[in-house]
Amino acid sequence: MASVNTNSPKKKTKNMTLHKKDAISGYMFIAPALISFLVFVLYPVVASFVISGFDWGILGTPRFIGLENYKTLFNDPVFIESLKNTFKWVIIYVPFSILVSLIIALAMDMPLRGIGFFRTMFYLPVMTPMVVCALLFVWIYNTEFGVLNYVLSFFDISAIGWLSDKRISLISIALMSVWKHSGYNMLILLSALQGIPDSLYEAAALDGITPWRKLIDIKLPLIMPSMYFVVLTSVIDAFQVFTEVFIMTKGGPGYSTHTVSYYLFANAFEYGKMGYACAMAVVMFIIILVVTLIQDKIMNKNVQYDS
Repeated sequence: MASVNTNSPKKKTKNMTLHKKDAISGYMFIAPALISFLVFVLYPVVASFVISGFDWGILGTPRFIGLENYKTLFNDPVFIESLKNTFKWVIIYVPFSILVSLIIALAMDMPLRGIGFFRTMFYLPVMTPMVVCALLFVWIYNTEFGVLNYVLSFFDISAIGWLSDKRISLISIALMSVWKHSGYNMLILLSALQGIPDSLYEAAALDGITPWRKLIDIKLPLIMPSMYFVVLTSVIDAFQVFTEVFIMTKGGPGYSTHTVSYYLFANAFEYGKMGYACAMAVVMFIIILVVTLIQDKIMNKNVQYDS
């Protein structure tokens, strides 16, 4: 008896047509994100590498000069100072921000009445535009009329130049930035804390574990994947600090708050040295890449993911 061929050409054609339709639908869904990535991320990165080899004042004709911008860069005392300030910012801001976010997340994880209100209040600065936050703290930090110095006057403490003193201006901006961004990291860490199974806490309670040991042996190890993400993104963002400095101090007093991103902006759009600015961007790209790879290698050893 002859067998019936079920794989007819018509059926194959129909299946191929459905496959193509699914593929087209998938490409259409990812197209907006893909186009945005190519136009706003990949193209500027590639263009920065190319333009860094030119002497270009935006309005003039580009002139190829090879590696001259990089040679000038590392002999530029302002750039060296800006690079030092950027690393200082990372060292000051990142650990303090992570610590504050973790403490708030642990506090917001407590089963207390009305805790949702406090979670909202801590997250509110994240939704507030950076420009608004920066201007608010310019007023708070004002040497003569600022709220902070007014409060300190009750304790017979002389007025402090929070933004005019070279020794503390960078720290003052960092404190504002911690207040602005800690709510975002708090939310991520809080989500990780709330994802810990209650059965682990119940088993630990039977063993008579102390709150400190519960933190060290249960909570911190289990939120390490989220902590890894928070630290990684915080370091990357910290290296690109710009808005706070631009609004609050314009890089001053002197060059005490001059960061690479601010100096890059000044060269590109105030001095018209686009090639020189792109050379700074390339250097910062390499620095961030190297620091991120080192950080990933170190932190990944202590991160355990659930199977």
